[in-house]
Amino acid sequence: MELIHGSPADMSGRSEREKRAYEFLDSLGVEFDRTDHPDAPATSMEVCADVDAILGVHICKNLFLTNRQRTDFYLLIMPGDKPFKTKELSGQLGTSRLSFASPEEMERLLDLHPGSVSILGLLADKDGSVRLVLDEDVLKEELFGCHPCENTSSVRFSVKDLKEKVIPALGHEPAIVKLFGTE
Repeated sequence: MELIHGSPADMSGRSEREKRAYEFLDSLGVEFDRTDHPDAPATSMEVCADVDAILGVHICKNLFLTNRQRTDFYLLIMPGDKPFKTKELSGQLGTSRLSFASPEEMERLLDLHPGSVSILGLLADKDGSVRLVLDEDVLKEELFGCHPCENTSSVRFSVKDLKEKVIPALGHEPAIVKLFGTE
């Protein structure tokens, strides 16, 4: 794995969702670096640690959640090393009992599969069915790391671009929460 600046010169072999992510970042003028890891998808903590080392940033934890009735959906982005406690988040969002949404709901609403959840998946949520939720600690960092809608590549760009370009262009006003990782 190596660090490469910008979009791949050759997009052959890339999924449509990954191409869409790169085209989106390019269209906004977001400067980003990426690393490809097709032989080792980021499905284990060991691979994630290797990717983090190459990117020089911790990839955030991206959790796709739903309420008990499965009528409200949330994309939570939080530091990867912080424990997630549903009760803590539920209280701040004013909703009861959050759980993980199903792979089918993820595919339908974000055009993503498990393991590749990313803020860039909100590109597929044209009708605003998914509420973006950011842990405030994510916004305190200099760089932001995520997958470009596939877990065989990872990107990093500035948190400034995340706040000023990416989030506004996605059209999902984030709810900012403060998570401690405790009950």
